[in-house]
Amino acid sequence: MASDDLPVPVFSKPVTLRDVAAQAGVSVATASKALNDQGRMTAETRERIRETARRLGFRPNSLAQSLLRRRSFTVGLLTNDTYGRFSLPLMSGISDALVDNGVSVFLCNVEEDPRLGQMHVDAMLDKRVDGIIATGKRIDRHLPVDLGNLRVPVIYAFTQPDPDAIAFVSDDADGARLAVEHLFWLGWKRIAHVTGPASFAVVHARAQAYRDVLIENGLPVTEPLLGSWSEAWGHQAVAQLFDRKSERPDAVFCGNDQIARGVIDALRERGLGVPGDVGVIGFDNWEIVAEATRPPLTSVDMNLVALGREAGLTLLSLVGGKPAAPGIRKLPCRLVVRQSCGHPLDG
Repeated sequence: MASDDLPVPVFSKPVTLRDVAAQAGVSVATASKALNDQGRMTAETRERIRETARRLGFRPNSLAQSLLRRRSFTVGLLTNDTYGRFSLPLMSGISDALVDNGVSVFLCNVEEDPRLGQMHVDAMLDKRVDGIIATGKRIDRHLPVDLGNLRVPVIYAFTQPDPDAIAFVSDDADGARLAVEHLFWLGWKRIAHVTGPASFAVVHARAQAYRDVLIENGLPVTEPLLGSWSEAWGHQAVAQLFDRKSERPDAVFCGNDQIARGVIDALRERGLGVPGDVGVIGFDNWEIVAEATRPPLTSVDMNLVALGREAGLTLLSLVGGKPAAPGIRKLPCRLVVRQSCGHPLDG
């Protein structure tokens, strides 16, 4: 009689490893080794045991497995990004990397509260997480919790790391260069830069890349206008740019999509068309803003999903015992082209 023709016993309780061993005609130890891909046995015996487990609907005890392998197959994700603007795409990439390896992720929001952060870290360690990924809402601020000298590996993504830690961030200078070079390629010659507060490191990195591209291509350089990360500031910046006596810009590179949306609205109020009269590029590629802007906004995407995936895969390597050199890894951005810059200009 073939194995497929054997009657399947009906168990009133969950199927145990002992039940699988009995049905397969082997010891419990042999059944365990076969299902965990361990031990020495013939391929035929291993496959027979696995087929029996499948036929009976056996589900391994995850707690017992974690104790056996000294792993919980869970990873903690700490963030102070309460709005989720940056942490959610990061978590998507992290989960994408880990789920294929049977690892679950749970998110804890530490806000700006050191006590809350420590409580979450203690809870993660009590649950024996395999590792922790720390992320935030800016790359130049540390989370309000000490993650040094933990008994599990820690990876930083889009937040300031501890010294000698492994961190992943987007290459902001690269993103700014993509934006300004695209405007130049389209034919815009007088490119202004409207961005966020001077207290942000990314503001200075992007501004320097903006200046570098203009100088390299022989274009006039104007000092960036610094303000808040808001539509209101974008609106105000247009007044500063277009009310002055000097030559008006024909394109604006904005530090984020909200600023860009404010710029476009203000230009429209002045009777200037985008992209007919002025080209505009944003930063972040926040789709809910970029796609709803009229016209839809060309924007720099920081590739946060890919960044999260790299962070997750690196953490898996550390958990698996593979060393990784400390330091900050900068991942390239990409430009998402929509309608706000127009097509290459004639002449």
